[in-house]
Amino acid sequence: MNQPSPALVTARAAQALPRWMLWVFSVVWIVPGIVGRDPWRNDDLAAFGVMLAMAEGRTGWVAPTLGGVPVTPEPLAHWLGAASIWLLSPWLDPALAARLPFGGLLALTLALTWYACFHFARTEAAQPVAFAFGGEAEPVAYARAIADGALLALIATLGLLQLGHETTPELMQLTAVSLCLWGAAAAPFRERSAPWAMAGGLLALSAAGAPSLSLTLGVVLATISAKSSYDGARKLVPWIAAGCVAGASVASVFDIWDWRFTLEFSAAQATQILRQWAWFLWPAWLLGLWTLWRWRQHWFKRHISVPASVVALAMLGNVAMGGHDRVLMLALPALAVLAAFALPTLRRSVAAGIDWFSVMFFSLVAVFIWLTYVAMHTGTPARWAANITKLQPGFQPSFSAFALVLALLGTLAWLGLVRWRTGRSQHALWKTLVLPASGVALSWLLLMTLWLPLLDYARSARPLIERGKALMADAPCIAAPEASPSMVAALEIYTRRPVMAGPLGAPEATRCPVLVSFSRVTAALPLPGWRLVAAERRHRQSSDLMAVYQRL
Repeated sequence: MNQPSPALVTARAAQALPRWMLWVFSVVWIVPGIVGRDPWRNDDLAAFGVMLAMAEGRTGWVAPTLGGVPVTPEPLAHWLGAASIWLLSPWLDPALAARLPFGGLLALTLALTWYACFHFARTEAAQPVAFAFGGEAEPVAYARAIADGALLALIATLGLLQLGHETTPELMQLTAVSLCLWGAAAAPFRERSAPWAMAGGLLALSAAGAPSLSLTLGVVLATISAKSSYDGARKLVPWIAAGCVAGASVASVFDIWDWRFTLEFSAAQATQILRQWAWFLWPAWLLGLWTLWRWRQHWFKRHISVPASVVALAMLGNVAMGGHDRVLMLALPALAVLAAFALPTLRRSVAAGIDWFSVMFFSLVAVFIWLTYVAMHTGTPARWAANITKLQPGFQPSFSAFALVLALLGTLAWLGLVRWRTGRSQHALWKTLVLPASGVALSWLLLMTLWLPLLDYARSARPLIERGKALMADAPCIAAPEASPSMVAALEIYTRRPVMAGPLGAPEATRCPVLVSFSRVTAALPLPGWRLVAAERRHRQSSDLMAVYQRL
């Protein structure tokens, strides 16, 4: 017996978000962070270093190395960035050229999430209750309004801000998971394209460096599809099997089976992971839990079971890998879909609470960013300027009129949205997520315009490498034994010299007259056969250290 739907939606509430507003939200959220910045340290910098080395012919495309040391092959993502650099250089800066296709992947993830939610909302079990005298929302209009809410929920999640704007293989994994989600949702309505999307998504997920996740996701989706009442969904099963087999074959050929499980649970680690979930998945996790409660009689229906299973799988992977945030990022599209189905069941008091929290929180964030910007350029307020100097000694702010204009326009748009949302009663389903999504987009825009020079100074490896570059004279190569992949990439990018990152006694390293160490322990000890020239820090209070040695 079919359980009644908890959704009560009138035709007026199913109005669509204006398309121009949807485009503005997406562009303002995607473009900042793609243009105008240096690659930031750790995974973003390391991935870009591999892509640049491949594009310049300094390493192979099948078995890439960084500083002569093999790196974990994630071929699809590395090929995409390297091909973009090769095609767009020298017309574009290599860092921007590498980020452009990944910005396209981020846009594709938004689109796939919208269409996945749209198709889930069109299924019979997801439809709202029919009124006795009419006036309920039409199925397509209802599905469109729910999908608008899913897109806003994805933009509003805090965890996707920085990780979604990096050139890392995890962004391609995110798009692949979104493609699988769309394939599962569209199977009853798109019987020709959905199977190809499902198989291609699983193959791409494996080729992007997550073959074990691809297999597990395939098993979960095949189980759900096999028990579906829709004929199109049941037809997905052989395509899912084909995608898993193809992905496993690619993983075996490129040797990318990398099990990174750290099953050492403790109370401290559990607390840390729960805190990570609380901010990384905010605010979608709150609405997702409400969906699971209000739709508890429909857990085995496709619009709940598929996204909930994907979210659970990513969260289990996050726990198994000791709180790895990039695995948790893969839950966000499905969690946004799950959160969207909370909208037709929310009480008015809850929606008002989310609105007022968003207004207060993001307005305070915007004021903080603006005051810090003013302090950077004018020295007023004096305490704020002193804190900036204390935290980042040596930083010299640079003024950009274009960035200032963009920040002013974004702030005015935020004030207009707040007035529009709080000034009159709104009935659209997606109204509750407008202010959270626009607040996140505003904060990101202000950070990537007003604070971009400060963030580049703090998070880029360029200042540290530039300080040590003058000490290397005209050395033809640099030995960097046991250096991290990101710092090897930084040396290759900013010194434009070959780097040998193998062990200190390796034959390749013995040819280099200069050795660089980023270890504070090593810098305090004498190295046989080497003379310490200087140990540079990015600034006096920084823990980043770069010791430069010259061969005796």
